[in-house]
Amino acid sequence: MQDRSTPGPAFGNPDSGSSGFGATGSDAGLSIRLVPPAGEPGAGRRRGFRERHRNRHGRGLRGEIMPSILPGSRTRGERFEDWVLDSADRLQEIRGSELDDVEYVVEEIPPGLEKLLREGGRPPQGSFARAAKGRPARVTIYRRVVETEAPTAAEAQDLVHDVVVEYTAALLNVEPETLDPYYRGYR
Repeated sequence: MQDRSTPGPAFGNPDSGSSGFGATGSDAGLSIRLVPPAGEPGAGRRRGFRERHRNRHGRGLRGEIMPSILPGSRTRGERFEDWVLDSADRLQEIRGSELDDVEYVVEEIPPGLEKLLREGGRPPQGSFARAAKGRPARVTIYRRVVETEAPTAAEAQDLVHDVVVEYTAALLNVEPETLDPYYRGYR
């Protein structure tokens, strides 16, 4: 029985002088190369999983698990952005040209959140900035804050709409109920 603690000539011991496949003599054996030698196809680059994985008997991955056109493939951040854009589109339909120059932005967290929480304050769900020279008016919604305040996805979508309506109303100096008749003051 062969001692497996040290590689023998059967496993291509580099000290034995074996050159791998096609070697002759008593040192001939199998040589395992993890990287293709210089000059061969694929040399100098790392191969991806699909390139180095053997698909035995056709049982490998056939394609994407979830096609990108289906809603299940969207991330939480992408769904949140869609909700904000849906609410902004709804307000645009209701108010018309009054909201043409308003920009809606989604950010993860508000700036200075750590300091605000240390002082015991409640984090804002959004903010707005009036138009300035060379910059349009902007309504910013903070995704993480809104997501943590809504226990389910359906309630999160309602909360997103209400937050968009509230900050847009504050930007226009009107009451949220006059901006959107279906505003219900979720908070």
